[in-house]
Amino acid sequence: MHIRPFDVSDTEAVVQLWQATGLTRPWNDPYRDIERKLRVQPELFLVGEVQGSVIATAMAGYDGHRGWIYYLAVDPSHQGAGFGRQMLAHAEGLLLE
Repeated sequence: MHIRPFDVSDTEAVVQLWQATGLTRPWNDPYRDIERKLRVQPELFLVGEVQGSVIATAMAGYDGHRGWIYYLAVDPSHQGAGFGRQMLAHAEGLLLE
């Protein structure tokens, strides 16, 4: 899996992934969450790709005291292969920097 920063062109694939993994809620618009993240620490919004397809995400944040991970998701057809651990480890590394 190749891990890289989110790009606006990933939006639909990411929202579909979040819906497929049950992360979206009716009261929480994922498109607005993406817009907000792109205004604050966009470098901490990651996607994981396999063969050019987005199969994983991790959205991290740092408030100066604590690091947080949101929207950690792996496509159900790719779960169990360690991709979630890879995304988390990559996000943690960025937070430690």
